[in-house]
Amino acid sequence: MLGWALAFFIIALIAGFLGFGGIAGSAAWIAQILFFIFLALLAVSLLARLVGPRSGPRV
Repeated sequence: MLGWALAFFIIALIAGFLGFGGIAGSAAWIAQILFFIFLALLAVSLLARLVGPRSGPRV
C-alpha cells in the first residue's frame, strides 16, 4: 500500500510540473488517503502484535 501511495505521489509531482493541476490535486489526495490508511493498518498491526497471545518455547 505504501508503494501505491508513493506511485500516486510521483504522478502528482509530474502532473503538477507539467501544469495539470486537477490531476495533480487528485493524485496527491489519493496518495494522502493511502498513506493514512497504511499508517492506521501499521498501528493496528503493531498493537495486535504487542497485545496478542504469547507463545512459550516449543519443546
